[in-house]
Amino acid sequence: MKPKVKICGITNIKDAIEASWSGADLLGFVFFKKSKRYIIPQKAKEIIDILPPFVLKVGLFVNEKTPTVKRIAKYCKLDFVQLHGDEGANYFKKLKGLRIIKAIRLKDKMSLRNLEDLACDLILLDNYSASEFGGTGKKFDWMLAKEIKKLKKPYIISGGLTPYNVNKAVKMFSPYAVDVSSGVEKKPGKKDKILVKEFIKNAKK
Repeated sequence: MKPKVKICGITNIKDAIEASWSGADLLGFVFFKKSKRYIIPQKAKEIIDILPPFVLKVGLFVNEKTPTVKRIAKYCKLDFVQLHGDEGANYFKKLKGLRIIKAIRLKDKMSLRNLEDLACDLILLDNYSASEFGGTGKKFDWMLAKEIKKLKKPYIISGGLTPYNVNKAVKMFSPYAVDVSSGVEKKPGKKDKILVKEFIKNAKK
């Protein structure tokens, strides 16, 4: 089965429309104010309101207060909330009714322990960084592929993907989806139309 493709860090209508019509299945909007790709909820809603219905909308949050997450999710009509911080079981319970993607920053094999117990719909596997919560543009250790493929919960591969290595990642991990942000950008928050098309084509071929 071909993987779904998520283009993250959308900040403008042009990039959103081009990614959608190039075959993106999910678009990500970053609601973390310290991110270079931060977008205010009002602007995200403007973009989301004109997107095709077949594109799923994902809101990215980092250790945000749960009432704020729920308010933005409802206001922007998000299909998923993606949690990139230190959110745990109690946090998930407070978001009951929302579909959750939990990002895991992989440091080593130990980072994969007990992931099946997480009360989320999807797991996103990203590179570990002591200073950043994601968007580093660096790969995690792909030697963990054998362990990752044992996961019973559907997962998304992220971190350091580009149009030139995404096909290899798909073959190695057989993921539910692949996720990219910096790997298809001219600069943070501004996508390169050609790279987006190449990424989606190579991920799905």
